[in-house]
Amino acid sequence: MRSRFIILLSILTLLLSVNEAWSEEYTDAYLWLEEIEGEKALSWVEDKNKASLAVLRAQPMFEGIYQKALEILNSDERIAYPKIRGKYIYNFWKDENNERGIWRRTTLKEYLRPSPKWEILLDIDKLCQDEGEQWVYKGAVGLYPDYTLFMVYLSRGFWDTQIAREFDANSKEFVKDGFFMPESRGWVSWKDRDTVYVHTDFGEGSLTESGWARIAKRWKRGTPLSQAQIIFEGEKRDVSAGCYVINTPERQYEVIYRWITLYTRHVYVIEDGRHIKLDIPEDADFGGFFKNQMLVRLKSDWTKGPRTYRQGSLISIDYDKYLQGDRTFTVIVEPNERSNIISFSNTRNILLVAMLNNVKSELYKFQLKDGSWYKERINAPQFGTLTLGSTDEQSDKYFFYYTGFLIPTSLYYVSDGEDMQRAKSLPDFFDGSHLEVSQLETFSKDGTRIPYFLVQPKGAQRDGSNPTLLYGYGDNEDSLLPRYSGVRGTAWLERGGTFVLANIRGGGEFGPKWHQAALKENRQRAFDDFIAVAEDLIKRKITSPRHLGIIGASSGGLLVGAVFTQRPELFNAVVCIVPILDMRRYNKLLPGAAWTDVFGNPDIPEEWAYLKKYSPYHNLSPDKEYPQVFFSTCTRDDRVHPGHARKMVAKMEDMGHKVYFYESMEGGHAGAVTNKQRALIETLIYTYLWMQLK
Repeated sequence: MRSRFIILLSILTLLLSVNEAWSEEYTDAYLWLEEIEGEKALSWVEDKNKASLAVLRAQPMFEGIYQKALEILNSDERIAYPKIRGKYIYNFWKDENNERGIWRRTTLKEYLRPSPKWEILLDIDKLCQDEGEQWVYKGAVGLYPDYTLFMVYLSRGFWDTQIAREFDANSKEFVKDGFFMPESRGWVSWKDRDTVYVHTDFGEGSLTESGWARIAKRWKRGTPLSQAQIIFEGEKRDVSAGCYVINTPERQYEVIYRWITLYTRHVYVIEDGRHIKLDIPEDADFGGFFKNQMLVRLKSDWTKGPRTYRQGSLISIDYDKYLQGDRTFTVIVEPNERSNIISFSNTRNILLVAMLNNVKSELYKFQLKDGSWYKERINAPQFGTLTLGSTDEQSDKYFFYYTGFLIPTSLYYVSDGEDMQRAKSLPDFFDGSHLEVSQLETFSKDGTRIPYFLVQPKGAQRDGSNPTLLYGYGDNEDSLLPRYSGVRGTAWLERGGTFVLANIRGGGEFGPKWHQAALKENRQRAFDDFIAVAEDLIKRKITSPRHLGIIGASSGGLLVGAVFTQRPELFNAVVCIVPILDMRRYNKLLPGAAWTDVFGNPDIPEEWAYLKKYSPYHNLSPDKEYPQVFFSTCTRDDRVHPGHARKMVAKMEDMGHKVYFYESMEGGHAGAVTNKQRALIETLIYTYLWMQLK
């Protein structure tokens, strides 16, 4: 009898908790602001934009910051970032005369000249005029190895949803009756000239709950898409599924993936029409093929046979031997506790690996000889950030970038065993001679060491008076590294501002473990790390709460949202861009259902219990004094719903808190399409910061 009573009591408690959650959802007075293009919601957006723009545009520094930002963004001295495809270098370029951009190409020899001549393939501004659409170029994938045919991706307003249209690079025209992918969060992979793999919205039931394709089809030229052959189907609850092709000089590989969650996936290869599931950990990153070696990067320790391969390692195995049953992998790189693999790529004979060692960049090349990997550090510039650029799979030519807070970005070119050369470089858009960079550390609430970078004027007084901007992210295993920004330099640093970059948990600075430390119920650790950096800046008298501002976008918007609601007394400015803020409903908005492995599922009472503790939208109080926050979002953001920022602003204002708000009409998650739009948003941010922190 007692046990039955306990069971009934447990069921009743669960029902009450679920009912509480549901009632909480439907008593949200601001749900109408989630209607992205609802008449009432857009009218509200227009009113808020007008009010904020009136104040910010009236500031004396506004026009100067805007004109300089636009000049930098439109400058002909910017680097035309190259992509090696076959015998050409491809580039997408925006400037004053090409607001939506031109897709163009040139030869490698011509590209290396100071002022190369370009062949324009596609003018997006002209395409918009011809078709009456506000198209945004989202990239192009070409047919290996000649790259004469491409699938060009276009979106409306920079949405994540996009179409793909077949394009002939020789005739410079879209192919009549060519391959066409309908609008969706989908993509296309070439198998051969007359065959593609396509993942798109095929109709009812073809998408996952997160809004991505769950069905992969093989589509033959000249047949309707409806007749394409189904190759693989994922589950409705998966994040996505699809099939793609990897081409190497040795052979072509066909790969199927089933993305179960953001951090777990099944990978298959197609051999003789059979689907062979790869025997690798679900949380590992499948790294493709190089020299017929199958590459895998581990996110956790993996014991296979007598050996344990350590978390964060990059390992390989001969693919043919793997298919025959061999499971003896070779370790290419095994990072330690304070190092991490950032990225890897390959040329014809070289595997390039970019690494971090205590958040400092290193670049290595590996060559496979007689079944063993031989490592060599590339003699690249030090004390800056090294990033891999485009590589050529038919030769050993490649590009990489070098940059720093005060070091204008340079593009280096390496050709087939020859010495590297600096091919392109940004000019000094601002005077950094009076500035200095240092790396400091502090300790988070649980004792973890948190490094951060500090950029400030030489000899700056430690009296707490320095206007200081603290930036953080802490998600997606992304590493925040020193990078040159002409706009930040002219709008903030050159005017006397201090800039701080925090390497908090949730990011990837120290490998998968650093990222995993701030997932789900441990998310508060990322917030604690950020707060610890802010407190350390105040303790060292680099700044004070009166002069300290914070900025974050997307998951970084959640970061600053949580931090300012928890510790408002630490800050006098908060810039919250395309943010996630309502942790009760985030999984019901756009692709938010895919993020439950990151944050937790609010529909599960035990997980909502910890989400509710930091959800910025739910922790606002009319009795607290907050800084006058600047929120920015985008109507056409179909990744993070604009309702997050809208509802937060409405709720704060109804509580009596003053805020600034700006919502761009297009730009997607990036918030801007043209350089004018980007310059405006940057100017609004820096004008606001100087108003608050000077």
